[in-house]
Amino acid sequence: MPRIAIIYYSMYGHIRTMAGAIKKGVEAGGCEAVLLQVPETLPDDVLGKMGAPPKGDDPLAVVADLPSYDGIIFGIPGRYGTFPSQFKSFWDATGSLWQKGALTGKPAGVFVSTGTQGGGQETIGLTMVTQMVHHGMVFVPLGYRDPKVFDFSEVHGASPYGAGCYAGPDGSRQPSSLELAVAETQGKSFAEVAAKLCK
Repeated sequence: MPRIAIIYYSMYGHIRTMAGAIKKGVEAGGCEAVLLQVPETLPDDVLGKMGAPPKGDDPLAVVADLPSYDGIIFGIPGRYGTFPSQFKSFWDATGSLWQKGALTGKPAGVFVSTGTQGGGQETIGLTMVTQMVHHGMVFVPLGYRDPKVFDFSEVHGASPYGAGCYAGPDGSRQPSSLELAVAETQGKSFAEVAAKLCK
């Protein structure tokens, strides 16, 4: 059974909630899903001043372990339309894998959380594509596999790049049932593609 890593960074819990829906979809698509969190770079006292809740129990992602997975889906919150420094620090440490071509041919996807509608739902996905192609990874987008992406009955995240949610400017909005359903669809469709590439 293909093993899919869901590697995420979540300061306030939005991306972790989305990662749970992605995991459910990956498992429905016939793959094993492993939730891994990007290591925190901020000290606890700073996180406390920012109102960030304690981190969950998911194990930390280790760069050296990435080649052991059959596919990777990245969960990234937006910071001014791009990655937070915690994720960038983690990804910048993959240089040795790049030199060896260790991630070449691996399927990869992305899902996001932003504070506002103009906060980077697409730019984060697009920026992640540039990171993937340097590693020779195969980008597997959400596309419009789920008609809920077209829904106009409520404000929601998601783009053809991947599932998404809005946290609101103050972080008080949690992922909606629609956003979680789209994330589940992405996980399932990603798993189906990854399984085909593993044959």
